[in-house]
Amino acid sequence: MTGLTTQQPTGYDLLHNPRLNKGTAFTEAERRQFGLEGLLPAAVTTIDLQVARRRVEIANLGDDLQKYLVLSDLQARNERLFYAVLMSDPATYMPLVYTPTVGEACQKFGHIFRSARGMYLPISAKGRLQEILRNWPEKDVRFIVVTDGERILGLGDLGAGGMGIPLGKLALYTACAGVPPKHCLPIVLDVGTNNHELLEDPLYLGLRQARVRGNEYMSFVDEFVSAVQALYPQCCIQWEDFANINAVPILARYRDRTCTFNDDIQGTAGVALAGIYAALRITGQKLTDQRFLFLGGGSAGTGIAELIGQAMTMEGMDIREARSRNALFDVNGLLVTSRTDLADFQKPFAEDRAPISSFVDAVRAIKPTAIIGVSTVPKLFNREVIAAMAEINERPIIFPYSNPTSRSECTAEEAYRWSDGRAVFASGSPFPPVEINGRRFVPGQGNNVYIFPAMGMAVFATEAERVTEEMFIVAAQAVAEQVSEENLSTGLIYPPQSHILEASLHVAERIAAYIFDRGLARVPRPDDVGALVRARTYRPVYTD
Repeated sequence: MTGLTTQQPTGYDLLHNPRLNKGTAFTEAERRQFGLEGLLPAAVTTIDLQVARRRVEIANLGDDLQKYLVLSDLQARNERLFYAVLMSDPATYMPLVYTPTVGEACQKFGHIFRSARGMYLPISAKGRLQEILRNWPEKDVRFIVVTDGERILGLGDLGAGGMGIPLGKLALYTACAGVPPKHCLPIVLDVGTNNHELLEDPLYLGLRQARVRGNEYMSFVDEFVSAVQALYPQCCIQWEDFANINAVPILARYRDRTCTFNDDIQGTAGVALAGIYAALRITGQKLTDQRFLFLGGGSAGTGIAELIGQAMTMEGMDIREARSRNALFDVNGLLVTSRTDLADFQKPFAEDRAPISSFVDAVRAIKPTAIIGVSTVPKLFNREVIAAMAEINERPIIFPYSNPTSRSECTAEEAYRWSDGRAVFASGSPFPPVEINGRRFVPGQGNNVYIFPAMGMAVFATEAERVTEEMFIVAAQAVAEQVSEENLSTGLIYPPQSHILEASLHVAERIAAYIFDRGLARVPRPDDVGALVRARTYRPVYTD
């Protein structure tokens, strides 16, 4: 029990401290020393046996939400065992602690709430945020994932129920890249909700008021950022699931002032770019030869388009030409220069052509090599769209990235079948393998989990001052280079999630080297950057 002193919990209190609890793995000597005799069954077990017991328990449950709750309870009871379970089979457990299961957990948050986790900062406490943040027991916070709950996945405004997102994201920081959990803090900024059903639900746990907007909202966010900087000067803030009207200006406001990024904008862009790099190994083409059409013109779509443009400039293309290779289509049709409803962040991608109101017509007019769905509207990549892409391209790139599964623009089977097995496919949520004409395809999941945990570990290891756009390009390249020829032969364009820790540490090492190269680190550069990253990596083991 490294670090346990006479001032730390003993007896029953120790068994209820999730960070120190070892459950039945406490040795007989520890049970005597810490007053645990009689409080546990006589058998002393290993963490491996504990993991096996929990895995059998979870496997015997038929409902994914129940599995989510069992894992949540385990995290609240024994943190190291929770991460040992997750890391024992990441491909199985990641979909349970995050997408797609977390979406249902957020929708039902007030009905399944069990115990306090993370921090809730209501706008009714404006003026006292620093005082309230001091209530968090850990004083060396390095990562905050924060949401205001307005745009949870593709499910919309879930208010305080959005806490499931920061909790899940930070669990993946640790499980996928080894960021120590004690340095992580999930936060909800509760500014109300415009979800009428929640406001009428007696079990809803957030403020019962309409969402605050405008200057009052931004002043509240300013106070939050200032409080974080005052209390946790080495902290990186990850913004998560904010509506476009706030996500874009918040990132623009703080990205050059503090260490921060928006995963929906930059993480999504990074994982999409990684998929494109790998897909081009299948199509045999160059990035600068591509043309992209996005279904969805919000912060995710423009974020991906901008990062693609920046990556093209790194290959010698002018930025204006690079941006022109990215066209976006939203609820009002193709983004064209004659439209008067475009936000400032959309205007760089407006096409100088006649309006187009049908997505399939946009495909036929623009002739993209790839279509990327970030609309959160299911089934919009229909048979006609996929067939049009297959007619234009020998190997059409089809990326329906919307989450959760119920919001995907098409399924893997639809993309493969309607393209006669020629699609290069990846989606935001997982789909099972598909058999087409005797060939087995393994769909890739373009999950941000390949990017943000590794970004977190790189920032943690280097104590970086900033997160830059170029760091996401470096991350995308590092993800793509880990896709093997064997993976590509089955259509898989992301590294297998079963090896996510190794993949993430490789990406983190590449990002960390870039951080040192650009003088953004707050620690001296070591001779071996990879060794630094691995030395900082959390491992869920019981120590003596």
